[in-house]
Amino acid sequence: MQFKRLSLGLVSVVMALLLAAPAAWAAEPFKIRDIQVEGLQRVEPGTVFASIPLRVGDTYSDDKGTASIRALFALGLFTDVRLEINGDVLVVVVEERSSVAGIDFVGTREFDKTVLLKALRDIGLAEGRPFDKALLDRAEQELKRQYINRSLYAAEVVTTVTPNERNRVSLVFTVNEGEPAKIGEIRIVGNKVYSESTLRNLFDLDTGNWMSWYTKSDRYARAKLNADLETLKSYYLARGYLEFRVDSTQVAMAPNKQDMSITINVTEGERFVVAGVRLAGNYLGRDDEFKAMVTIQPGQAYNADQVAETVKAFTEHFGRFGYAFARVQPVPDIDRSTNRVTVVLQAEPSRRAYVRRINVAGNNRTRDEVIRREFRQFEASWYDGDKIRLSRNRVDRLGYFTDVSMETSEVPGTVDQVDLTLKVTERPTGSLNLGAGFSSNEGLGLTFGVNQQNAFGTGHSLGVQVNTSKINRVIVLNTTDPYFTQDGVSRTIDLYQRVSRPYTDTSSYALETMGTSLRFGIPFTERDTVYIGGGFESTTIQPGTYLPAAYQSYADQFGYTSTAVPLTLGWGRDNRDSALVPTAGNFQRLTGEWSTGGEVRYVRGTYQYQHYFPLTKQYTFAFNTDLGAGKGIDGRPYPLFKNFYGGGLGSVRGFEAGSLGPRDTLTGLTYGGNKKVNVNFELQAPFPGAGNDRTLRIYAFVDTGNVFGPGEPMAVGTFRAAGGVGISWISPMGPLRLAFATPIRTFEGDRIQNLQFQIGTSF
Repeated sequence: MQFKRLSLGLVSVVMALLLAAPAAWAAEPFKIRDIQVEGLQRVEPGTVFASIPLRVGDTYSDDKGTASIRALFALGLFTDVRLEINGDVLVVVVEERSSVAGIDFVGTREFDKTVLLKALRDIGLAEGRPFDKALLDRAEQELKRQYINRSLYAAEVVTTVTPNERNRVSLVFTVNEGEPAKIGEIRIVGNKVYSESTLRNLFDLDTGNWMSWYTKSDRYARAKLNADLETLKSYYLARGYLEFRVDSTQVAMAPNKQDMSITINVTEGERFVVAGVRLAGNYLGRDDEFKAMVTIQPGQAYNADQVAETVKAFTEHFGRFGYAFARVQPVPDIDRSTNRVTVVLQAEPSRRAYVRRINVAGNNRTRDEVIRREFRQFEASWYDGDKIRLSRNRVDRLGYFTDVSMETSEVPGTVDQVDLTLKVTERPTGSLNLGAGFSSNEGLGLTFGVNQQNAFGTGHSLGVQVNTSKINRVIVLNTTDPYFTQDGVSRTIDLYQRVSRPYTDTSSYALETMGTSLRFGIPFTERDTVYIGGGFESTTIQPGTYLPAAYQSYADQFGYTSTAVPLTLGWGRDNRDSALVPTAGNFQRLTGEWSTGGEVRYVRGTYQYQHYFPLTKQYTFAFNTDLGAGKGIDGRPYPLFKNFYGGGLGSVRGFEAGSLGPRDTLTGLTYGGNKKVNVNFELQAPFPGAGNDRTLRIYAFVDTGNVFGPGEPMAVGTFRAAGGVGISWISPMGPLRLAFATPIRTFEGDRIQNLQFQIGTSF
């Protein structure tokens, strides 16, 4: 039987491609009756058959054999490939590469292992993939790059490869992270107008302070330095130094790779004053409209921020008419003899465009429809800059994402079409609400709540609140469907049971309220929503010791159990720049409640208004007011169990929660009132040592207000007041606020609570 073999290893395959094979190795052409594959362990035979250019019935030739070997090596799955000829049967003998059985890390404290695994996966090294020794060098370099990004320049990586059964290997990366490189000195050279300390205070990078463990501001990173250089440049350009430039930046590292110094050389140039603004180019015959948008002020120092603001306004205005590719170029016309500059705004609207397709990227958990239903720009419609920005802002206001951006790209082969890509970065949408306060009468009081704003990626909200204390026992379940209808009408369902007891003594009286409600939110404008709904509520006064006379009188007249059928109507508007960390804008909410059935008849209304004033980039002044009033109707008194309460976080800090208002003459306990007033002032500032980090801030506050009973005048002279300081932290569980308050105005019998904190609230 004729038997010939063509064998090529890693070296011979290269030689076979460069040199002609000796005649002794040549195989005579023959018709292939069968093709067999030997040596496979994990690779499917179909992968081999699909890769080689030979089939049963084809005529074998050396050229086709060489091409087959080349194709199989190109898969990257084999370390050796041989072709053996047994009569008219072609046998493909392969030796598979080892596969990665597992990857582990030792000594990694700076990174979560999932981050490092993803970095290695991006370069092709992952569990289950073929093992390639060449990848180890790339893997070690990638790990070092990850550590360099965290200023750990002394990090060392050693890899251990352990063979396993079935031709597999385990990889262990042992990391000696070392200490992070710290910035010991930052120098700015060439500045004359502004002091070096003033300029260094603009930077997020610094030489370290007592909060550097949190901010890591003394760790060098090239991206952070570039951002600080842009801040420095913007500072000068906003003050008339049109020709300011950064000449060079030197970063020097000590031999121990842990101490660094940064030197920045700058040229300030001359200060220029704006002589005037001139429009040039094509403004669609709407020159007056564009001129009205100019924010550049002649006679004042050249301000790059004003120029950028004007250019942005012009570009957005072009976008309103469908010109997605409009270009507005500010060209300074400088008169050096007088240090004056005329800003020429050169405009080229280019062409009008349609939106062909809108793509969504980054939503691994949130469903596409949850995002797309917020769009106001539609596919196959004219490009509209206003609608695109509104779409982006509506998605951002969902609160499901840490970052939302919209990118525009031209469609290849067309002159009037664009594609839009909305990129989102998801964040955890579950929140944990905790509250606590300490008083000498009741000790430590705790509340607990969980809310999932984007349950299962559907956009639905599910929540539960529980308080199991002896004094206040609460169970509240709620769910919200933000798109109950295609028009954006939301639906909220609440189920609740509340038991309130004034004393830990189980024999004391209690109030038990059970109910359910259904509420719909109807969007009237992009920022205005009207809420309507109704519900059923049953309240029972459980007799016991210390029952206030007012409650006993109400029970004697109307019974211990009362039912109500309240109808609700409300309106809300949110113009804040951020729902989590607002620095500008305002928020308003107006609600009304009318009980039309049952034993209880009343009307009740509340109004809240918040406003945020940005004083500087770092300081914000905030104002909040909360008003409420209720009245009995149809000849019935206002029910005591619908009273307002005051004191504590969200009201007048420094006073125990619910302790303001009328008191029972016998027990001295407060039982609320039918009117309330709360006014809060806050000055928010960076936490000392935290720089520009907005997740950790301090604030000073002054609160005032009170609760009033029926017939009591809302006299300012009876307002309680307190002032103090606090800490605000955007923690992983939600916004945390801790306040230490000192009463400014108190009256006899007031219950003081100096230290209070809560997670998941503002003011």
